[in-house]
Amino acid sequence: MVSPGPSHPVPVEGAGGRGRTSVRPVQGPPKLEVRDLWLGYGSRTVLRQVSLSVRENEILGIIGPANGGKTSFLRALNRMNELTPGMWVRGQILLDGEDISRLPNVYSLRRRIGVVFPLPVGLPLSIYDNVALAPRLAGIRSKAKLDEIVERCLVRAALWDEVKDRLHALGSLLSGGQQQRLTIARALSQDPELLLLDEFSIAVDPVTTMRIEDVLKELKREITIVLVTNLVQQARRLADRTAFFLNGEVVEIGETEALFQGKVEDPRTLEYLEGKFG
Repeated sequence: MVSPGPSHPVPVEGAGGRGRTSVRPVQGPPKLEVRDLWLGYGSRTVLRQVSLSVRENEILGIIGPANGGKTSFLRALNRMNELTPGMWVRGQILLDGEDISRLPNVYSLRRRIGVVFPLPVGLPLSIYDNVALAPRLAGIRSKAKLDEIVERCLVRAALWDEVKDRLHALGSLLSGGQQQRLTIARALSQDPELLLLDEFSIAVDPVTTMRIEDVLKELKREITIVLVTNLVQQARRLADRTAFFLNGEVVEIGETEALFQGKVEDPRTLEYLEGKFG
């Protein structure tokens, strides 16, 4: 991570801070930068003028009421719009300064950006093969190398100790919480630079949720994470910064603890955090 440099005024991100300036440490080039993003489905516009950045090795939390565009935002980040008929995207999404729309190989992009969906999607394969699938598709054939990748990813997903003696059992026979951790291990098998999580705990019990949260805190040392959550306290526990989405716009983005302490630019942010709507 680039060490912060001297402070100077920079624009506050998000619609709520439009036109204001704030003194903030210079962080160096962002890992991900979104500029004036518009997104919709046919004639329906879902996101409007979304601009934000994600720093290297941070967890950016995204919160807001349902139908605010949070999941659609994640889908745009690794060009899943190309798999959805009628979905359109305008604006720029830069990964390490490169416009992702101009990258010729979308599959290479998706190897750099892993995704974990709300419900665990276990492939009808063994636990081992669930994790080894992506490395095999990338051309890795050595059993020793595949064994190393499978063990490393299951360890990182806090699942290894529970499944190491039954790696060839069907992944679909695992509990819901274990299957969700298996999807995280599968996402990690491609060594992504950026990990997107969309309400990962929606179908997971509280104990497993806390285990996965501990995993994410550790993973932040190695990769950058964007986390959509419907649990504002989860954002508080995990996110370095939090963005508040409302009606397709970014109302505000700021340091998480400062927002929860009431240091907001827009009163709607505080109202949402206090549970007054949403």
